[in-house]
Amino acid sequence: MPLVSFWDRGAAEAESKIMDALGINLSGLLTQLVSFTLLFVLLYAVLYKPILRMLDQRAEKIKESLETAERARDDAARSSEAVEAQLTEARAEGQAMIVQAREVADRFREEELATARTDISAERERAEASIQRERDSAIEELRSQFADLAITAAEKVLHRSLDGDAHRELIDQVLEEGSNISGK
Repeated sequence: MPLVSFWDRGAAEAESKIMDALGINLSGLLTQLVSFTLLFVLLYAVLYKPILRMLDQRAEKIKESLETAERARDDAARSSEAVEAQLTEARAEGQAMIVQAREVADRFREEELATARTDISAERERAEASIQRERDSAIEELRSQFADLAITAAEKVLHRSLDGDAHRELIDQVLEEGSNISGK
């Protein structure tokens, strides 16, 4: 045993000399270790936990903000799709309205043309009727003048005046002969 104790004492002295050479004091080292541990526990309890809590809260807010931004982007995309769909529908309605307006314009034009044709036809018929009446009137007047001329010529030829019935009979006969001549 004496050897072990010598050796232990020698090792302890060697360690002590090394520690002294490094400027390390065992009691100071133990005090510093205890102080560091107490400071670490105190800082962990007072600073580290609140800082971690604050960082977790900030991370949660950032996560919520990202989720909100994602939802807003999705809403904007849906809204954009809805607007695009409405624009497409509005374009289709506009095209349909243009087609309908063209059809209405074509129908109106056709109706106006039909009305104008009807008016022109009616005016033509009225004009033809008026012309026919004027022609008949002119022919009647010509017959009357022709009858008067024929009577005057007959009076001159016969040097005598005919009575009314004889006049009429002579006129009708002349007119009949004139119609037969013009009809041939």
